[in-house]
Amino acid sequence: MTALRAGTFPEQAVRERARTGAAAAFPSLSDYGSALLGEPVGPAPADALDAARLVPPVFMPLRLEKLIDLAREPLHGDVDLATTVGGFTARLPLYLSAFGSTRAVGTDLGIAAAAQAGALGIPMVVGENVVPVDGYTGERSLLARISAYADHAPDGAGGVVVQQSTEDADAEVWNRVYSDPATRSLLESGRLGFELKVGQGAKPGLGGLTVVDGDAAERLAGQYALEPLGDRVLRSASPGTFTEEILRQQVRLMRNNYPRARVWVKLPPGRDVAAAADVAWQAGADAVTVDGAEGGSGWAPTASLAGVGLPLAECLRRIGSPRGCLLVSGRVWEGLRAVKCLAAGATATGLGRAALLAVDENPRSGLTRLVEAMTLELRLLISSLGKYHPSALSTEDLWSPAGWSVPAGSMVAG
Repeated sequence: MTALRAGTFPEQAVRERARTGAAAAFPSLSDYGSALLGEPVGPAPADALDAARLVPPVFMPLRLEKLIDLAREPLHGDVDLATTVGGFTARLPLYLSAFGSTRAVGTDLGIAAAAQAGALGIPMVVGENVVPVDGYTGERSLLARISAYADHAPDGAGGVVVQQSTEDADAEVWNRVYSDPATRSLLESGRLGFELKVGQGAKPGLGGLTVVDGDAAERLAGQYALEPLGDRVLRSASPGTFTEEILRQQVRLMRNNYPRARVWVKLPPGRDVAAAADVAWQAGADAVTVDGAEGGSGWAPTASLAGVGLPLAECLRRIGSPRGCLLVSGRVWEGLRAVKCLAAGATATGLGRAALLAVDENPRSGLTRLVEAMTLELRLLISSLGKYHPSALSTEDLWSPAGWSVPAGSMVAG
């Protein structure tokens, strides 16, 4: 019996991909030769990204360039998916989203996801509050996740990014990781980074929330805010306080104190997300990560999940043409939604709930098989647009019933 459920997510489709890999990118093989296929008829699109369509042109000058370069007609296998993600060399325009200290990740799933992400050569983010809750060393600790990733990562690809909350700062998490001999190989190969968490999609404006029992509450008292929640205890982390100047100085401080580490900034889907992203890039951030309101794998109030924060599509619209590396997440589990995000300006897309469901289905290869299916879809879809690298995608490749223009005044802080 599987441990995880995701009722608001296409759980069964993700699990099918974790079992069958690339074959899941197509209709059932048992239907070949007997089913007449067309556009699927289903429920209305969940959001503006789902409603948007990729629109290949008739005339494809970049395909002609590729034909001349190859001296033959290009195929989808000629799409090069290797890219740079937040200063790291990545084999795919994907990354493993931040998993913090929630129980769903504190099991062996966090370690399994880390190992497979490492083998895939895509960056991994380790979320906040892991050290205060699970420890720096130990079976399910921060270092255990980092080590699982590093032990499987190919030379020269991927990278590990560690978040730090207010409570993590009290535990000097970044200082410990930066100076630890166990992470030296990552640091010396340019594959270590730190992410300043300003917020995330599931609960914009709030800090990390988990539910703990009485014994854990006693241990965490003095570090977190605690309050009764039925027969359990709600543990609340500080969300942090930011203004433009505070964000600017925090990024500069990170670059000064950890000069060999990459600097990422994690933004919530706030109404001034474009202004905040611009501040971070101008201050020197290697990447800005934005979770749409659809994103998030942790514990959150039902009201926040139902009606707080901008949808990912609106975040992309407001940011427009990014000044730097833009990483986004929010209900991404297959290649079509990922390519739409790339066309709208993102450099790479994150896998959160999809990754956890995949490793829950198959701890040894579930994420690998999920990514195999996405990789095939990415190549097929990008090639269909007459392009052969994700960086060539643009909003000309998107059609939306509502249009894809950048709202006036979106760069103004609200």
